[in-house]
Amino acid sequence: MRLDGEIAVVTGAAGGMGAAVCERFAAAGARVAALDLQVPSVGDMALACDLADDDAVTTVADAIRARLGAPTIVVHAAATTEFAGTLQSSPAAFLRVYDVNVGGALRLAQAFAPDMQRAGKGVFTFVSSINARMGAPGLAAYAASKGGLETFLKTFALEVADSGVRANGVAPASVNTPMLQASFDRAPDPAAARAANVLRHPLGRLGTAEEVAELILFLSSDAAAWITGTVVGIDGGAGITRR
Repeated sequence: MRLDGEIAVVTGAAGGMGAAVCERFAAAGARVAALDLQVPSVGDMALACDLADDDAVTTVADAIRARLGAPTIVVHAAATTEFAGTLQSSPAAFLRVYDVNVGGALRLAQAFAPDMQRAGKGVFTFVSSINARMGAPGLAAYAASKGGLETFLKTFALEVADSGVRANGVAPASVNTPMLQASFDRAPDPAAARAANVLRHPLGRLGTAEEVAELILFLSSDAAAWITGTVVGIDGGAGITRR
């Protein structure tokens, strides 16, 4: 699964799954533009970008095209969350989560899909979550945004399919990232919270960012040329159990 000659944009690249995707793509031969709120330490081009800001996304897209060329791969791994239940959630924070997680996907599609359509090829991968399809007490805004993201990507995939552009998603369960650790740290006993979370996964451990990156590499490569509009679970079996 090589990406020689491809130009990739990866959001959320300062850490976790986004950084792992950047490193895996680079190893596969792609040139990578890495985006995050803070300038990432990976990528051939690293830029700060607020995905909830129309002008910021437009400016970054123009800079990438000027330096690297028109991207052929986009991975939206950036996400934010609010640790609150439905009745406690701040409407403003709820909308901010949606604006980054789903609005960011929209801005990326509008910024980069037209070039791909003209070229007759390109692929988007959006990082969703198992929480898009399961109740997630305490993560009301995050779960709602990921559900919206999955519906968005399916509609988008249909709209661009006739031009040879693909769009898919990956839906991880608990991956060992700073965002997940932050959720454990909010518990009275973070170690116990982590252990309880591990038990939700029949394979008996948390996932790794590198495992998610390997799946995204597959979906971004020609090996997945006949896959579009789908969301692939990567969850250690959590999606088939009620633990």
